[in-house]
Amino acid sequence: MPYFDAASSAPLHPVARQALLAALDEGWADPARLYREGRRARLLLDAAREAAAEAVGCRPDELVFTPSGTRAVHEGIAGALAGRRRAGRHLVVSAVEHSSVLHAAAAHEADGGTVTEVPVDRMGRVAPDAYAAALREAPDGVALACLQSANHEVGTLQPVAEAAEECAAAGVPLLVDAAQSLGWGPVEGNWSLLTASAHKWGGPAGVGLLVVRKGVRFRTASPADERESGRSPGFENLPAIVAAAASLRAVRAEATAEAERLRGLVDRIRARVPALVPEVEVVGDPQRRLPHLVTFSCLYVDGEALLHELDRAEFSVSSGSSCTSSTLTPSHVLRAMGVLSEGNVRVSLPRGTAEAEVDRFLEVLPGVVAEVRERLGAPRPAGAEASAPAPEPELVVDSLGKRCPIPVIELAKVIGEVPVGGVVTVLSDDEAARLDIPAWCEMRGQTYEGERPAERGVAYRVRRRD
Repeated sequence: MPYFDAASSAPLHPVARQALLAALDEGWADPARLYREGRRARLLLDAAREAAAEAVGCRPDELVFTPSGTRAVHEGIAGALAGRRRAGRHLVVSAVEHSSVLHAAAAHEADGGTVTEVPVDRMGRVAPDAYAAALREAPDGVALACLQSANHEVGTLQPVAEAAEECAAAGVPLLVDAAQSLGWGPVEGNWSLLTASAHKWGGPAGVGLLVVRKGVRFRTASPADERESGRSPGFENLPAIVAAAASLRAVRAEATAEAERLRGLVDRIRARVPALVPEVEVVGDPQRRLPHLVTFSCLYVDGEALLHELDRAEFSVSSGSSCTSSTLTPSHVLRAMGVLSEGNVRVSLPRGTAEAEVDRFLEVLPGVVAEVRERLGAPRPAGAEASAPAPEPELVVDSLGKRCPIPVIELAKVIGEVPVGGVVTVLSDDEAARLDIPAWCEMRGQTYEGERPAERGVAYRVRRRD
């Protein structure tokens, strides 16, 4: 069964498996002890730290291992904010950061700090001058800025080096979440802190990296002990750490050739999906992106039903669609980009993905999307609608209580029933409609005239242009 969700968690690399099994036999003792078994464990830990530091491009004494990538993010942000408390209490992040960063930002706000979210363009990319403006216009002294190296949902690479220059000019440290990109190469630029997670590159789960450059003011926020320079308390999971470092070195050795091969397969998906499936939007930067990841959104499709049908066809993919969320709100990444969220599919190919698996995915996808659309009563593709015999100048569609993608489906069904210049007003209380109706208008060449509060929910106005 093809597994196409490496961005969530990559399959365990063979080198990681070998190193893990060997370390279980050799690395079980306490590396802080001076007897033979402890010294052997310490040698393994030191070797793993040196290998990981070489891959990151930092000094070994700047890197500590944490119990997860999320813990690395939380410890890194909290420690930098605490260390620079005198500089101010303002935090700058991008609007498309991983939820671990945004959760840390929310905790900072709850504790009395302030936060600026820097917007992104429709490709999901931050503009360096927007970061500079956020630093310059902060209401309080800026203690820390955060920027991911690559987006986890759409694959867009961020201008980390340029943002780091702006931060350095302002005297503000920059924390980079490199979870998605570190397996493909080091993060360029004069960053100050960096975090990553081993299970993203094929290492075992439960190992994170936190790098704090020398000279960065940092104070551990949680109670400290003698482990990991006091920055990540608790007994080290040494076998997993050894496997994480070994697999990082192994995937880096393969990265250039495998990136070129997977980029070709992703380019095929990016080109073929819009040709095979009507009413599809491929999102994310087509050039400055991770080599193995592509995301697209299908109009008139329930994301949960689409993922379920693809799973039945033996393809494991993920989604940022509100239709797959227990909160029924669209992905914060897609919302920040202003792109379609319904029927969203993220394909992230693990190393070793066969060309035949991608070809079969492209064969299966059109039928799966058509089946889900038919089940939901979606309209025919653009250009196939029947013209209404007696168009009304304005129609109101009551979609209150109906969830993604039904409000957009009902809009599409009736847009042909108003004349050119006529208006359709959609009443909806689904949060996803605020994103998906404007996105539908852009895809279909209609005019979105905005929203206004209604007695229940929100009224979205769409004017027909053709």
